[in-house]
Amino acid sequence: MRIVCIGGGPAGLYFGLLMKKLHPAHDITVVERNKPYDTFGWGVVFSDQTMQSMRVWDPESAAEIEDSFNHWDDIELLFKGTRQRTSGHGFVGIGRKKLLNILQARCEALGVELKFETDVDSDLDFPDADLVIASDGLNSKIRNKYAEIFQPDMVVRPNRYIWLGTNKLYDAFTFDFRKTDHGWFQAHIYKFDDKTSTFIVETTEEAYQAHKLGEMSQDESIKFCEDLFAESLEGSSLMTNARHLRGSAWLNFSRLICGKWSHFNGNSHVVLMGDAAHTAHFAIGSGTKLAIDDAIELANQFNIAGHGKDAIPGVLSSYEEIRRVDVARIQNAARNAMEWFEVVGQRYADTLEPEQFMYSMLTRSQRISHENLRLRDKTWLEGYERWFAARQGLNVQEGERCLPPMFTPYKVRGLTLPNRIVVSPMAMYSARDGLLDDFHMVHLGSRALGGAGLVFAEMTCVSPDARITPGCLGIWNDEQMEGWKRLVAFIHGNSNAKVAMQLGHAGRKGATKVAWEGIDQPLESGDWPLLSASALPYLKHSKVPKAMDRADMDRVKADFVAATKRAVEAGVDWLEFHAAHGYLLSSFLSPLTNRREDEYGGSHENRARYPLEVFRAVRDAWPADKPLSVRLSCHDWFEGGNTPDDAAIFAQMFKDAGADLIDCSSGQVWKEEQPVYGRLFQTPFSDKIRNEIHVPTIAVGAISEADHANSVIAAGRADLCAVARPHLADPAWALHEAAKIGLKSVAWPKQYVSGKYQYEANLARATAPAK
Repeated sequence: MRIVCIGGGPAGLYFGLLMKKLHPAHDITVVERNKPYDTFGWGVVFSDQTMQSMRVWDPESAAEIEDSFNHWDDIELLFKGTRQRTSGHGFVGIGRKKLLNILQARCEALGVELKFETDVDSDLDFPDADLVIASDGLNSKIRNKYAEIFQPDMVVRPNRYIWLGTNKLYDAFTFDFRKTDHGWFQAHIYKFDDKTSTFIVETTEEAYQAHKLGEMSQDESIKFCEDLFAESLEGSSLMTNARHLRGSAWLNFSRLICGKWSHFNGNSHVVLMGDAAHTAHFAIGSGTKLAIDDAIELANQFNIAGHGKDAIPGVLSSYEEIRRVDVARIQNAARNAMEWFEVVGQRYADTLEPEQFMYSMLTRSQRISHENLRLRDKTWLEGYERWFAARQGLNVQEGERCLPPMFTPYKVRGLTLPNRIVVSPMAMYSARDGLLDDFHMVHLGSRALGGAGLVFAEMTCVSPDARITPGCLGIWNDEQMEGWKRLVAFIHGNSNAKVAMQLGHAGRKGATKVAWEGIDQPLESGDWPLLSASALPYLKHSKVPKAMDRADMDRVKADFVAATKRAVEAGVDWLEFHAAHGYLLSSFLSPLTNRREDEYGGSHENRARYPLEVFRAVRDAWPADKPLSVRLSCHDWFEGGNTPDDAAIFAQMFKDAGADLIDCSSGQVWKEEQPVYGRLFQTPFSDKIRNEIHVPTIAVGAISEADHANSVIAAGRADLCAVARPHLADPAWALHEAAKIGLKSVAWPKQYVSGKYQYEANLARATAPAK
């Protein structure tokens, strides 16, 4: 084949040398606009996994690259006058210029033609090419030429950064945070050769503008950074190699995703690679990794399918399908890390103590978890666990393993939970006339015996017409209250768990069949009138609700108050006010479901007016020494609906009205929603509300392991973790997760102690190394 790589960065060079090595008959040219052995940039970071692949695919270049590596295990944080360090992280760095020089020399040795100082405007400049690799970077002319085909989605991120270098050699991957009168700046610093360290300075747009950095020359910007980070630099100067850029050289990172990666131009097949196809923020240092991995996978697909021209279409299709998965995974992690740095000032730096700030920073991408930190640096993590436990009032002895964050107690008002695991409210649709019966006793009682600190029953309805289905729980009469008394007495008498009730009204989502007969489908008989903020059905064929008038509002408020008083008499420990998931009170909060033109519609204040009115009445009826939480849908997942920013506004309002915690869920407001699922996918909502609104939160959603819960709580992203489906699969989820992480100090019910020993022994045998 005739192959032309447009762009002589890592992707183009490495693909060129691999293909020439695999099939020397290929005629391969790499075209680069820079001079021979000249490049811009400072250091780049490699992962061990990519390096391992390079050893397999081309041991010669891999050996030379490894000889030029700088390796370090430590991460150091400079923050608020403290210096913290943790080890075991295993980074390798190399100068970008050195890396490209090695790849250029290897290409030449194999017979790849290198053409320097050549600008390419079009793939059609190479009519004899069978395959054109568009590896011409973020601003790819080739990709832009075929924008309608490649469908680039480019998002310019808000933070500003400047990429500098210094001759001071740092012996750890160092993060230095400095506060100015106008906001926080952070430096990302790492050594990449025996003379130089990369020094990236980042800040918000607001701080950038307030300091008038855009009006400065590059030299003035460098002087500003030298003064700001003088303590860390210890007299060393900063350098730039971006003299080719106009102005102050501060940039915005652009996140790129392409809808399609290849195209046949009528003569040649064109395929995107590296930054031309995708970008990953420097916060996790994966740009070069992605480029090299692209090159390896495309070469691998040719090896599998054959190196003939007829294989090209199938190879490009497989290449894109395979690489999309890994790129999406890396981009997600990079996005998490990038967003952490974008909000670090407003969310973490001013509020978190240095120890928790360090933990939050280390786990910012969500690729590094609590137990992963234990593997990397057990001493550091257990020191942090002792610090966290001591903050909760536990007596911790130096050198002893203490309770990890999820098993530490949590105090709110006059109530102390034994741990931070919550059995989330989950609809069972098994009540008759709203009565809590033997099924609920066994279901909820077994979860309390299973080690959770707080056990919620499903949404409990304040009136018969507040039910979702005929099988929903209620507390609108004294007979129902007596059932709750029985449940509370059992859980209090047989476990350390506390009992929570979630009060709600189904609104327009009411009068439907139980889930296994057709979720959200309207009842064919025996239904009841529905109420909502506006007369909008949930499904097109659902019953149309009545838009509430003042009389309806007064009646429903009275129902909530009466239900609250019964919850008090039943001895419930915790009450939650359900204002999420498209139910009645949620329908007022969302602009998708609230189309009112009176004082209850329009602005945030108006949409929250009635829910807050009911909430205040509930708070007045609920004992002052007992906690009251509010469940919110923090994202409607549909254009025109509420976003996390709107949720934060409502959280502030409920906090001001007396809410003790915000239970951060999302969705189920609008049937055409398009949620983005994934591990801990709703935790960012909790993180935002907790650390920007400064109100405690409950995280919920795809939390399925102790590792997840410990990571969330230790980082300060939530105060409690609500676990739903895992508790359906395993009533003793909390006890089993404690055993899985080797924590033997968590007590089991005395009746089950023999099972504890056997369970722990079986785990030990299963994880023991084979002999």
